[in-house]
Amino acid sequence: MNTKAGPVNIALKVLFTLMYGLPILRIVQTSFTSSADVFNAQSNLFFRPTLQAYVNNLDASLFIALRQSVIIATGTTVLVLLVAVPAAYGLARVRGHVATIGLGLLVVLQTLPQTAQIIPLFQILGMWGLLDTIVGVVLANAALLAPFATLLLRPFFRSVPIALEEAGAIDGAGMFRQFASIALPIARNGILTVSSITFLLAWGEFLYSVRFLLTPANRPLSVLLAMQVSAFGIDWPGLMALAVLTSLPILAVFLLTYRLLRDGLTVGAVK
Repeated sequence: MNTKAGPVNIALKVLFTLMYGLPILRIVQTSFTSSADVFNAQSNLFFRPTLQAYVNNLDASLFIALRQSVIIATGTTVLVLLVAVPAAYGLARVRGHVATIGLGLLVVLQTLPQTAQIIPLFQILGMWGLLDTIVGVVLANAALLAPFATLLLRPFFRSVPIALEEAGAIDGAGMFRQFASIALPIARNGILTVSSITFLLAWGEFLYSVRFLLTPANRPLSVLLAMQVSAFGIDWPGLMALAVLTSLPILAVFLLTYRLLRDGLTVGAVK
């Protein structure tokens, strides 16, 4: 069986490498190309590298957008965990119709299109005076990602042996003590995995930022990248250089948490 699966695995790896690797390679190559050589077929392989696009992008607006992205992604991650961790623990410990209804509601919330939530959220944030604020975007992102994070976290808490909590109860530990001192430390890797995924998703979020942050100067990197395309043309080297620069922080987060993501995402497949 392994001899038959080997060529298939190799073919799939080559296919996915070409599908995802070639566009990334093209983005990096274009970022080091001058505008005159972008659409020159003879310069696709042999061109004179230049850092001009990177130099042009390293200005104050880039660092302001970077700061906004860091605040939004970090704030969203913290708020999502504050909601999703106790919710996932509760769903992991209840049985019967309550768990079924709770999981069904989370699935329904997860399937709601993000575009359908724009107008209601715009009205709510307007009534609360949170339009054009980072807090408003963080709240909207947290509402979007909390159901997803809860569904991901539940298998980690279900993997915690309930006998440990029963032993804690015999020793006098209350429900909160069982949760904080027994379940949380054992499910720590799962919480870190979900934190990484939430941070990655919040970092690239675009729709809420462009709708709820009305002042262009307050928008994060994802919006700054889209603003490079205008009706007057596209500076392709500048756009690709900005794409590379905005990807570096999230690439660092991914590399630092790769082992957690690889191991943690398989938990839900068997629980």
